[in-house]
Amino acid sequence: MKFKKTHNIDEISASMEGQDVVIGGWVEDLRKLGKLAFLTVRDVTGLAQVIAKDATSIPEDLTRQSVIMVSGTIQSTKARDFKFEIKANGIDILTKAVHPLPIDPIGRLESNIDNRLNARALDLRNQRVAAIFKIRHHVLASLRRILSQKRFIEVTTPKIIGSASEGGANLFSLEYFGKKGYLAQSPQLYKEQLTIGLERVFEIASFYRAEKSHTGRHLSEFTSIDIEAAFMDYTDVIDVLESLVVSVFNDIVENCAEELKTLERDLKVPQQPFERVTYQQVLGELAKEGITVQFGEDLLDSHLKIIGNNHPGFFFLIDWPMKLKPFYIHEKDENPELSRSFDLQYGYLELSSGGTRLHDPDKLRSRLAEQGLDPVNFEDHLRAFDWGMPPHSGWGMGLDRLMAVIIGTDNVREVVLYPRDPERLSP
Repeated sequence: MKFKKTHNIDEISASMEGQDVVIGGWVEDLRKLGKLAFLTVRDVTGLAQVIAKDATSIPEDLTRQSVIMVSGTIQSTKARDFKFEIKANGIDILTKAVHPLPIDPIGRLESNIDNRLNARALDLRNQRVAAIFKIRHHVLASLRRILSQKRFIEVTTPKIIGSASEGGANLFSLEYFGKKGYLAQSPQLYKEQLTIGLERVFEIASFYRAEKSHTGRHLSEFTSIDIEAAFMDYTDVIDVLESLVVSVFNDIVENCAEELKTLERDLKVPQQPFERVTYQQVLGELAKEGITVQFGEDLLDSHLKIIGNNHPGFFFLIDWPMKLKPFYIHEKDENPELSRSFDLQYGYLELSSGGTRLHDPDKLRSRLAEQGLDPVNFEDHLRAFDWGMPPHSGWGMGLDRLMAVIIGTDNVREVVLYPRDPERLSP
């Protein structure tokens, strides 16, 4: 490079008239008018107009989206769309972009999502797409800050495991030095064990599910936000989840105004408290629609869409039947057919599932047997319960689904840089 970058574009203002700067970015537009050349240059922070007094200094084969550095002087402008312009003293062409490009990153020509994902790195030069991932960055930072303030400790659990972590079959298998291994679909058992010594833990990480789902809300690789807390019951972690969601929304409204404007998204901070709707209430609401669901039957998508219409926005679905829940969920003392569990819904979309866990090792072994699972396969986990396991509760929430709610899309592929689904393994 001939020049060293001195400023991002958003650090330059009209008040800097006469000052020399060096910017780096890509060419969005190029026009030659007589002896002058006008270049529109963008970096990740903004857009600037560059004027070259000698149009012949700009190669004829310079293409849009080529990467350049410009050394120049700030001057005032009469251009309606710019508050200043840069009079170029020198232009260094770093790399030339091919022509034609696979997609139009400016967005003048629409591309379908598959073509955009095939050229995802280039797609990020589209300001709407870049705004999504800037918001995702702030969401992650907000989650970590808030959970840390609530005295949760961030942990990292294994993603290659030796047995099905929750007894399910929807796992990817792999060869692991002559043994059979699996990709984890959840940190569930590890985060429970960690409450023995750390009490409150959280993890934000990728997990994997081998389900051939072809919907706008399912991915084979997804990012999950998980917490587990000793000496809390499910009502306590519901409160943690509700306050976390509201705080994240507040942070995004406060810190991502430009990105939300780019997306034309009028994001509203949800009101507290979120409504609590019991499983039994849901059956009653469905019955009023002429739909009979027997107690203990799971709710279908069609059922959840009806319930979501009745309860728009965020709400908790609580008191699920025990027969629908995994082995580690605690029953309600006053009604053992019901569980101390919940889902967080946004309309029909499930965002989170959680509850109070069994902490008595004998009850846990009995529950495993009741559900047809061999306790021998869970000995590593059960051993921790013999060392004095505190009562504990927790939840897991899909970050990708939360992001979809924040930006207002029905397709989680829009909020994941390189999504993996049954049809997509590259790039």
